[in-house]
Amino acid sequence: MKAVIFAGGFGSRLSEETTLRPKPMVEVGGRPIIWHIMKIYEHYGINEFVVLGGYKVDFIKNYFLNYHDQSSDFTIDLASGKIRWQYSRTENWSVTVLDTGLETMTAGRLKRARRVIGDERFLLTYGDGVSDVNIREAIAQHERSGNWVTLTAVSQPGRYGALGLTEDMTQVRAFREKAAGDGGLINGGFFVVEPQVFDLIDGDESVWEEEPMERVIERGKLGAYWHRGYWQSMDSVRDKMVLEKQWESGNAPWKLWD
Repeated sequence: MKAVIFAGGFGSRLSEETTLRPKPMVEVGGRPIIWHIMKIYEHYGINEFVVLGGYKVDFIKNYFLNYHDQSSDFTIDLASGKIRWQYSRTENWSVTVLDTGLETMTAGRLKRARRVIGDERFLLTYGDGVSDVNIREAIAQHERSGNWVTLTAVSQPGRYGALGLTEDMTQVRAFREKAAGDGGLINGGFFVVEPQVFDLIDGDESVWEEEPMERVIERGKLGAYWHRGYWQSMDSVRDKMVLEKQWESGNAPWKLWD
């Protein structure tokens, strides 16, 4: 199963960092936040990734193109240029980086990647949030439900819009992305998705959190996996500082791997 990561936005609310690099490449603990997200998935046996780039996508491409060299020790014969690799600390990942357009919206990026994702179930998330969410349990609930999309519902007050859920907390009745905050549960951004959703996306101007989600709800096919643990997005310099402090403590809540 592939994990697809939105990584093409401008990240304007983190402009102190994103004038130089795309938001998913902003570092926490010396590693881009997208690396942390991928490590979370790897913990659950997911090691095939599709990165949906746009803004400064070359930064992302160069990071992964040079990943092996930067993560490995080597001996080089300067006269011949011959390199002997000594030790590699790289991950066993397959990473596809796609340029899905500078101005393309989230769902448009997803639709452009259809040929790479294929007609199979996939995982989907944003390139700016970490969590200790149990991906395995979310997939299992999704499989039992018959839904086309299962999102992760998390608790977060203030600036996010709450989800309207059924009484058993497993089905979404209303989706209000980043509306006037009134507390409650919100979209935590870790999705399990069936390929039927591709037919609900109009084109490049389609936003994942708008028409596609509303159309899934209209069909009664949007489920919710309630995650009661840790979740944190990186929308501002303050958020980045919170994540840095947690990582430096040696006990980052999202670090599920050894």
